[in-house]
Amino acid sequence: MSLFQYLKSFYQEGRGIVNLPYTLNGGVIGGVISVPLCFLLQKTGTIIVLATSGIIIAMIITEISIKKTIVRAADKVKQINIPVVDTYDDADAYEQDEAVYLKELDEPVVTEKPKRVFSKGKIIDFPLNRKPSEQSDSFAAEEKKTNGLQEAAMPKSRKISGAANKIEKSLESDVRVKPMQGKEYHFPPFSCLKAPGDEGVNIRKLRADALENARKLEETLINFGISVQVVNVAVGPAFTRFELQPSPGVKVSRIVNLADDIALSLAAQGIRIEAPIPGKAAVGIEVPNSEVAPIRLREVLETPDFVKYKSRLAVGLGKDISGENIIINLAKMPHLLIAGATGSGKSVCINSIIISLLYKATPEEVKLVLIDPKVVELGAYNGIPHLLIPVVTDPSKAAGALQWAVQEMTSRYKLFAERGVRDLAGYNKAVKDDPEAFRLPQIVIIIDELSDLMMVAPHDVEDSICRLAQMARAAGMHLVIATQRPSVNVITGVIKANIPSRIAFAVSSQVDSRTILDMGGAEKLLGKGDMLYYPVGTQKPIRVKGAFVSDRDVESVVNYVKSQVTAEYDEDVIEKITAAEDEPDTLAMDADELLPQAIELVVNCEQASVSLIQRRFKVGYARAGRIVDQMAERGIISGFEGSKPRRVLISKEQWEEMKMGGMDRK
Repeated sequence: MSLFQYLKSFYQEGRGIVNLPYTLNGGVIGGVISVPLCFLLQKTGTIIVLATSGIIIAMIITEISIKKTIVRAADKVKQINIPVVDTYDDADAYEQDEAVYLKELDEPVVTEKPKRVFSKGKIIDFPLNRKPSEQSDSFAAEEKKTNGLQEAAMPKSRKISGAANKIEKSLESDVRVKPMQGKEYHFPPFSCLKAPGDEGVNIRKLRADALENARKLEETLINFGISVQVVNVAVGPAFTRFELQPSPGVKVSRIVNLADDIALSLAAQGIRIEAPIPGKAAVGIEVPNSEVAPIRLREVLETPDFVKYKSRLAVGLGKDISGENIIINLAKMPHLLIAGATGSGKSVCINSIIISLLYKATPEEVKLVLIDPKVVELGAYNGIPHLLIPVVTDPSKAAGALQWAVQEMTSRYKLFAERGVRDLAGYNKAVKDDPEAFRLPQIVIIIDELSDLMMVAPHDVEDSICRLAQMARAAGMHLVIATQRPSVNVITGVIKANIPSRIAFAVSSQVDSRTILDMGGAEKLLGKGDMLYYPVGTQKPIRVKGAFVSDRDVESVVNYVKSQVTAEYDEDVIEKITAAEDEPDTLAMDADELLPQAIELVVNCEQASVSLIQRRFKVGYARAGRIVDQMAERGIISGFEGSKPRRVLISKEQWEEMKMGGMDRK
């Protein structure tokens, strides 16, 4: 027998020099490995060692990780059977099978806000199809019982208003406007506004899309080597926010840089990434919904959040991603800048602000000054008792109205000084028991289109706005300014510095977004009321779906208000505005007859000098020097700078706008 045959026989039989109690059948190589191990570890230990070694060798050869294998297996299990858990405020989570869950998806959503859980995270649905009848009745009874809810307690729900909402008792009358004698103002009923109903939004489809997008989101990021977990999904009226919790060691910037890839994976028209979410250790990815649910203004105003709000300047703005009502307090702003492209929802937002004030304040508490250069937007409010003067549509008169507001602010501060008080609330306390002094109302000045005013009288308008923004808060005067052209020529640096609270609707570019908010994000909004609300004191803007109010709703509320109280305009204010408009301009009176042609010349030549005027118009040095001085006084050219040439400060387009608006006011 040869050596090879001997070894083969020895190891096949498992018998030889060692008398084992069991048979080994592994061949020569198997015997060389297994026999020593059997001496040391016995049969069970040998099997464990060999099995473990085999797994390790297989992992090294195939480069397959156990962690990745477990994660992929878990994802497959989730796709086959996803546990769905409902959570309520008064009960722990309980399990339901898939049939019950699908049955619930077909049922209409009630006023309570159910929550869905995806894996370990939650899917929070916004309330739809609210039935306002019961709430309206209860609120109407409560309003009648408390006489307008002037002493109602503040709710503990969330309000985006900055500091605590603690204000003094409402104001009653104006120094110039006499109190309404024998007339009682009744707030409009909520029935004047269209009730929210079934808007045709498929809630089942939105929830199913949210589950599917959550899976796609995790898979997409894993494919890029980023380990994250979807911990919460909030389904809003216009978009869904997925809250991702990155694994330790994952940089947030890696997720932000994948915005386009995530949008491609989810087949979304555009996504917005909020990294991180304020107050949470998570990254928010906002994806537009396939169907947008409109938010009616009545849905916001008839809630306790608004009805029990103490401030007379409370405004129902809309709802956030979680369905919470966003109630803002203009007194805490204290001024508001609204900007966005045409058709993005600015005028609807202005109407929501005005309607909210009509539901919250009497004509003796709040007075309005409406400036509408577009003529057609705010004309419907003519005749309401809250107006201090008729709606101003002439841009030249609008500049006069702002100048009157500055004078009114100055006169109020003089009254405060006489009484030894610091603000409007202190003054009204001081004159409460004085029968000869009237209380002062709060004044809200609303400008629907700032760019038109800046074309006609940029210097006067900018100076008035800046003075009001700096000092008018304590005097009880507040500005709400809207514009559709968010350029630095309209929203100047001085205006931005003095109006900290801003609302940005959809814009066309990131440059416009930075002009409004000093950051990007507004260029990714969806339009139709989708906004970024950036109140003073917050680090990042809040995405809000604005409340919609139709022209029919505005007409219904205005007609109700007009039917009970007629407007009593302040003739003194109208006379002051007219006088400011008709006041002779000393610059215009001293203007040389060659001044327009001289401006045309320097704008076309892009240079200005006395010798140039002398040569072109054949005038003497003295007259040419006066013309140059007059151009410098009007801001056409720079002032005298020694040996440096004078600079032309306006372009041809600006000069054409000045000619159309009237050069004398420049």
